[in-house]
Amino acid sequence: MAARHPVLVLISEDPRVSHRANEAMRIALGLVAGETPVDIVLTGPAVHLLDEDTDDLVDGDDIAKFRASLKKLGIPFLVEAGAAPADPSWNAHGHPVAPITTEGIAALVPKAERFLVF
Repeated sequence: MAARHPVLVLISEDPRVSHRANEAMRIALGLVAGETPVDIVLTGPAVHLLDEDTDDLVDGDDIAKFRASLKKLGIPFLVEAGAAPADPSWNAHGHPVAPITTEGIAALVPKAERFLVF
């Protein structure tokens, strides 16, 4: 059986104003549950998906739930370099993250088999 190529989930929507960021994370969780390799990249305001206080986020309760499930599965978020807030409460729950440059994001594209862009 051939190796499965990852699905690239690129989230740039702001979870403070849009349901789409949560929806993207929910779909990514569903893909991971199906044993499909997934790379989840957060760019721009989407980094607020890792804010400690989810009360200010659209669908905050769901975001906390899906984020915890991804953490339990050991799925890291690839966070655009320079996009993470300096606020110490950001990612207070210690979700695994790895910084990624714009060039790094571009390098993921040819390796992916499918794409979800929100």
